[in-house]
Amino acid sequence: MPRILVVEDDEPIGRLLESGLRANGYEVVWERTARGALQQCVIAGFDLIMLDLGLPDLDGVELSRELRLVQPSTVIVMLTARRDEMDVVAGLESGADDYLTKPFGMVELLARVRAHLRRMAPTDDRATPVRLGSLRVDLSARTCAVGEVEVPLRTKEFDLLARLARDPGKALTREQLMSDVWDENWFGSTKTLDVHIAALRRKLGAAATADGSPAPVIATLRGHGYRLESS
Repeated sequence: MPRILVVEDDEPIGRLLESGLRANGYEVVWERTARGALQQCVIAGFDLIMLDLGLPDLDGVELSRELRLVQPSTVIVMLTARRDEMDVVAGLESGADDYLTKPFGMVELLARVRAHLRRMAPTDDRATPVRLGSLRVDLSARTCAVGEVEVPLRTKEFDLLARLARDPGKALTREQLMSDVWDENWFGSTKTLDVHIAALRRKLGAAATADGSPAPVIATLRGHGYRLESS
């Protein structure tokens, strides 16, 4: 049974999330403070963390950074009433994989949760690693390397790179990437995609520099999407 940690100090919202997720077959731990959330993550692992950004004892962006250190492969979904784009970007850059803006519907939330957990399922062990220039993406082991240097990627960063690597040289639209990597029912801003692309470029570039290899190129196709090119 998938384990979900809900970090929410608002009682009505917290109870709604707890009851709604449990009714749909998830094991739920509800914490109202950042301190409690960190303690829970030290004690046990979670498949997904739903994190409110407006917590009383620590800003959710800072908590996201700390949770990412404790549980690097867990999916983190931010719950935010902040509509400023820079707040969303800060949350994503702190380690979150996705976000939902309050108010949101339970149907949308459950669809997003199912999509994330489905994409975390183990990949077929027979999958052949993808090689493109100095880049190697092992789909079964969920590892990535540039030359001899392994690239530490978060869950959604790997999923995005794997999607690009499955069709090297092919132009993929923003909508297609959001559907394949995040949620087929996604609507609204695709800022999360841009943030993850930027993170991939930084990490791949750093690994290439350390190895002395050419960096893999994720080309921006203005008004369309992205393309992974050979280095």
